[in-house]
Amino acid sequence: MSGYTVGIDIGGTKVIGGLVSADGRVSREVRRTTPGRDPAAVRATIASVVSELRSGADVLAVGIGAAGFVDADRARVMFAPHLAWRDEPLRASVAADVGLPVVVENDANAAAWAESRFGAGRGEPDLVCVTLGTGIGGGIVRDGRLYRGRWGMAGEFGHMVVVPDGRRCECGNRGCLEQYASGNVLGREARELALAGSPVTVPLLERVGGDVSGLVGPVLTQAAQDGDPVAVELFEDVGRWLGVGLANLAAALDPGLFVIGGGVSDAGELLLRPARESFRRTLTGRGFRPFAAVERAALGPQAGLVGAADLARLSLP
Repeated sequence: MSGYTVGIDIGGTKVIGGLVSADGRVSREVRRTTPGRDPAAVRATIASVVSELRSGADVLAVGIGAAGFVDADRARVMFAPHLAWRDEPLRASVAADVGLPVVVENDANAAAWAESRFGAGRGEPDLVCVTLGTGIGGGIVRDGRLYRGRWGMAGEFGHMVVVPDGRRCECGNRGCLEQYASGNVLGREARELALAGSPVTVPLLERVGGDVSGLVGPVLTQAAQDGDPVAVELFEDVGRWLGVGLANLAAALDPGLFVIGGGVSDAGELLLRPARESFRRTLTGRGFRPFAAVERAALGPQAGLVGAADLARLSLP
């Protein structure tokens, strides 16, 4: 089908929109800061992004990848741990704002679909995508189709409990995987070390002019790539926890491939090497079964919007 679809990826910190063709190419992109936790302000931001992207283009539909639990009808965001959405009728409200057909999908599901169709998972019918950003999301492709579960909420890997009575998570539980293997973890651990006066954080603090609050994921990624020993160790810790999560997922789903995306994956092998080692050490039946490959996502930060746009296109009659 000719024409474009608009894909919108909404995360805890940013909103990214793109004008996407049928072959998954992004010809125009718009970025905004997520406007706090106000649902009305987020909807207004979405409408503004769509309006800017469709100027002068033949746009058929809009796909939204939302960081939360999306219902089976792909219409409502039932719960979003990092936003203020509670049973939010996002499809209807955005469709009314923009005057186009709208599909809502979990952002990590959208990213998994994009990687399956256009990215690292092309040719693999059974894959699991794990996205590490502010939190952890995930998506499952089975037999070449996006698997959403009975209620549309499969793939919330970040909220698997891996440490009973562990750290409190924004979802309300304790010990969720994303409290041990996400972008937030990198910053949290570095800041705690710095605030405790640990001398090992002096080089990190020099990078941010002594401002402890500046020790966030992207800074630590660059520091690790530059060889800072503390940053490298933090990535090793996150990678080990990620490997534990992958082993649990393999025990349940037995995919042929794990695709690791999200901002934390920018560290490449600094994250993936310890993740693979931990995965192989932890997988049940190790030594007597194949190991799924663990690869970095190919589409980067555009995966969510590309997948959302493609799902919107596929939903058209």
